[in-house]
Amino acid sequence: MKILLPPSETKHPGGSGAPLDLGGLVLPGLHEARRMVVDALVDLAGDPAEAQRVLKLSDKQAGDIVHNREIQTAPTMPAVDRYTGVLYDALAPTSLPPASRRWLAAHVWIHSAPFGPVGALDRIPAYRLAAGTALPGIPPLRRHWAAATSGAIAAEQPDFVLDLRSEAYVALGPVPAEVDSAYVRVVTEHGRALNHFNKKSKGMLVRDLAEDRPRIRSLGALRTWAESRGVVLRDGSDRGTLELVVAE
Repeated sequence: MKILLPPSETKHPGGSGAPLDLGGLVLPGLHEARRMVVDALVDLAGDPAEAQRVLKLSDKQAGDIVHNREIQTAPTMPAVDRYTGVLYDALAPTSLPPASRRWLAAHVWIHSAPFGPVGALDRIPAYRLAAGTALPGIPPLRRHWAAATSGAIAAEQPDFVLDLRSEAYVALGPVPAEVDSAYVRVVTEHGRALNHFNKKSKGMLVRDLAEDRPRIRSLGALRTWAESRGVVLRDGSDRGTLELVVAE
């Protein structure tokens, strides 16, 4: 099983790893697409006023442009540790034991805007780029990434993909139809969608999986594991969707 997570706009600064190695990231078929986005970000950062406009940054956020200018030389850290926010606070990856972190490395991809999906322990620098951005010199990210990312996922031939991304990141690389997958929505028992608990519940789900380290190769196996954990997963109203049911 592979799990697709969204990134977070907020990130931990710094890191102790060597600079970004695009050739060392998972899904190597995305190397050229990654290089194009990184080059475009660096070029854009050379004009701070234009970068602030394109990235839609407030004056208070303008300092993030430095991260893009230094994206090729800045220190790195594992992607799952780089991101902050509700989902990653609930996942709390730095508190997991080594075996659970190795499980994350084997089973979790985090879908970033500049690099596409990266492995949980792939080392990445801090950056600023949202899914809906149109960078000068390359097509809008949806067009730049969608076909390439879907093709890279298909080439990996995963048995099953559990898609926990937001819709904005699904658009950057839909799971191809030939791959068995399920898209997760967080709801109450009565089917009401929950925005407040959405990210937290997804982070807790991935933490539970990392703690148990199950071998899951199908939706049926995921359901069996969930039942053993007291996690309620039921079919959604749309084909290919699952509802993660939580208390209000």
